[in-house]
Amino acid sequence: MKKMTKLVSVVLASTILLAACGSGGKTTSTDSSTKKSKANGEQLFKLVVQQEMPSADLSVATNTISFSALNNVYEGLYRLDEKSKPQPAGAVKLAEKSEDGTKYTFQLREEAKWSNGDPVVAADYVYGWQRTADPKIAAEYAFMFELIKNGADVTTGKKPLDELGIKAISDYELEVTLEQATPYFDYLLAFPSFFPQNKKIVEGKGKDYATTSEASVYNGPFTLTDFDGPGTDTEWSYTKNDQYWDKDTVKLEKIEVKVVKEAPTSLNLFQNDQADDVILSGELAQQMADDPELVIEKDARTSYIEFNQRDKKSPYLNANLRKAISYSIDRNAIVDRILGDGSIASTGLVPAGMSYSPKDNTDFADENKNLLDYDKEQAQKYWAAAKKELGIDSFKFDILGDDTDSTKKIMEYIQGAVQENLDGVEVTVTNVPFAVRLDRGKNGDFDVLVGGWGADYADPSSFTDLFITGSSYNRGRFSNKDYDALVEASGKKDASDPEKRWEDMVKAEKLLIDEMGVAPIYQKAEAHMRNKKVKGVVAHGAGARYDFKWTYISE
Repeated sequence: MKKMTKLVSVVLASTILLAACGSGGKTTSTDSSTKKSKANGEQLFKLVVQQEMPSADLSVATNTISFSALNNVYEGLYRLDEKSKPQPAGAVKLAEKSEDGTKYTFQLREEAKWSNGDPVVAADYVYGWQRTADPKIAAEYAFMFELIKNGADVTTGKKPLDELGIKAISDYELEVTLEQATPYFDYLLAFPSFFPQNKKIVEGKGKDYATTSEASVYNGPFTLTDFDGPGTDTEWSYTKNDQYWDKDTVKLEKIEVKVVKEAPTSLNLFQNDQADDVILSGELAQQMADDPELVIEKDARTSYIEFNQRDKKSPYLNANLRKAISYSIDRNAIVDRILGDGSIASTGLVPAGMSYSPKDNTDFADENKNLLDYDKEQAQKYWAAAKKELGIDSFKFDILGDDTDSTKKIMEYIQGAVQENLDGVEVTVTNVPFAVRLDRGKNGDFDVLVGGWGADYADPSSFTDLFITGSSYNRGRFSNKDYDALVEASGKKDASDPEKRWEDMVKAEKLLIDEMGVAPIYQKAEAHMRNKKVKGVVAHGAGARYDFKWTYISE
């Protein structure tokens, strides 16, 4: 299981806003703040996304689509502002901390209410955190609560929920105790897994909780509306929450969300004024490169291939087979010819522009460069070795991935590249809806999986921790004792030495790529066509992706 307590003595670099200008010069940050610009015209924002929402349950959600939605309809003690800095939200002010940094005391905002009028009180945070940590819920993000006092024992059922280190002193005073000082903890308080939950509603709705927009209540800038079911609904909306404590800041009256998986269809909607924000890829992104309404948003997210190594007889336990497949792939061709949206070829697992060496400020992504270069000759040598070791002359496998336009094209490219470069290898592709891909990945129902990870916080451990033995996010079940030891050292014996800890994580990533335990492909960016009348969209590189609290329409 991923250990959040590993980062206890390292100063976290500020979470950064990974955003870039489009050719027309428009940025994704709120350079035109609502404090300086006036909202006018109908405050309706028509947004297109590429996937259905797999879950609207704060304890169960694990993905970008869900987290972006939840970040807009709920709110925690803190909220990341326009510059991705944690600021008081449900709390009146930043927490008072004990001298040793393990105890946080929060004064809650008495004017904060749920959308049904109930006050948001300290007990709601206690209940929400306990529910996500409860092993009966089996929340994949329960690992995050291991940094809370007794969190590891609570999440594994060794201790009762009420021993988790969060306590309601009164209705509007909350006390949190950590296992040890954790400098990045403020950022997690703005992450959906740490938001409050209304016990009366959760238990009253039972198994139906959060399965529709009416089956929950909300304490964020918006309420979820018109949502009919996780993983299936292709249209929903966010409606301004009149009970929200800071409702005067919120200018949008409604955000209409539509799922469209084909980029040409999205562009048509945009050009016909039926959508204000759509995502492009490939040739369409390149064709629109000079359009002033094109916006490129870079993300602290790496897309990668996982190999199913769960079965003791799995051929993917053979490192040479994994390497043969990986070295057959020209990552630059994928980002330049297929995506064309500002994404960059991965040089390792950890994305660029997110974390920097405490010694000389080197970008982590530059520490292990050139480990993933396309090399046809090397691929064929690894394939020859794999055939000999496995006692085979040919091999067939299936690649599982999402059914979006861009992912389909990437998988088709990988299919062609592997078959062309490795004689005797046959590749099939299977594209499924996002929620299905998540479920099949979790259950190990795949040969080779195209997935990825976005940083929950801006530190390399958000990625290196994923692939330790037993991690729930290690879908392929890669296992290496030396890798585990390096990751463990970064969080225990070297946790108080930033330079040694950094070196541990660099070595861990190098080992992972040398073994090709996973095969990173590209660091994601999104090319958006965004209507020039839409102002103040905030995109966070790490954490919940989008925040529309400050977004408005200016005709």
